[in-house]
Amino acid sequence: MDKLVSASEALSVIEDGMTVGIGGWGPRRKPMALVRELLRTDVKDLTVIAYGGADVGLLCTAGKVRKVIFAFVSLDFMPLEPAFRKARESGRVDVLEIDEGMMLLGLRAAAWGCPFIPTRIGLGTDLLSNAPEIALIDSPYDEKEWVAMPALKPDVALIHATRADRRGVCEIESPDHYMDDWFARAAKHTIVSVDEVVETSHFSDPAVARRVFWERNCTQAVVHRPGGAHPSSSDPLYGFDVAHFKKYGELIAEGGYPAWAEAFLGDSEEDYQSAVGGLDAIQALPRPVY
Repeated sequence: MDKLVSASEALSVIEDGMTVGIGGWGPRRKPMALVRELLRTDVKDLTVIAYGGADVGLLCTAGKVRKVIFAFVSLDFMPLEPAFRKARESGRVDVLEIDEGMMLLGLRAAAWGCPFIPTRIGLGTDLLSNAPEIALIDSPYDEKEWVAMPALKPDVALIHATRADRRGVCEIESPDHYMDDWFARAAKHTIVSVDEVVETSHFSDPAVARRVFWERNCTQAVVHRPGGAHPSSSDPLYGFDVAHFKKYGELIAEGGYPAWAEAFLGDSEEDYQSAVGGLDAIQALPRPVY
């Protein structure tokens, strides 16, 4: 049961019009190598579900996205992700902006096979007036009105983990695995890029086993890509690249996606990593201190 494949082979399942869920959180542990490989394809008209960062920004500014379902799209120290901001202000993409907790419930509903999960999140806010596709329901128990958060069902999920074996057992060593387990369980097909591929015996250590957050049958493909989260972080291996994000923001402001792509994307991930200083430079990035 060998699930180790190249990025291009893994992403060959993504077709025009699909819904793609992307794990990670803002500038943290995003599957950026997979996103860059997707940028090199002709796929378009995607719906993207994410707690977004540059993954969402790049796909939007490259013209790959029809709709974004999001709780935020931010680079943390740059509160508004610059490429997504331009795409949204220009009206080039449709959006469904929801609360962070509502997105979690939507992924859980999909993972559990439920059409929706009732919640009080969003009641009394403008969120619902701007999201007419989200319905309200009456409770049969307390005669109160609840938000019916619909299931969010990715056709494909893209996730970056710390390590995996060839069978698809994935380890996230970061202190927070965010909602990656729910993306993996909600999606029909999950692709995981990893910094390191290990032998299955690695997971016999109980401390390591506790860092496995979803079942291996939820992972259909593993892509070995050291440094593959750059310019986001892959804690504890490397932090996010503040200098690159600043340069990215400048290029997007001055020349848009073509300017960034000409400077960094290249024809392969090797080209990209060479343009940002190489794998050693990525792995030397300090982790942020809060």
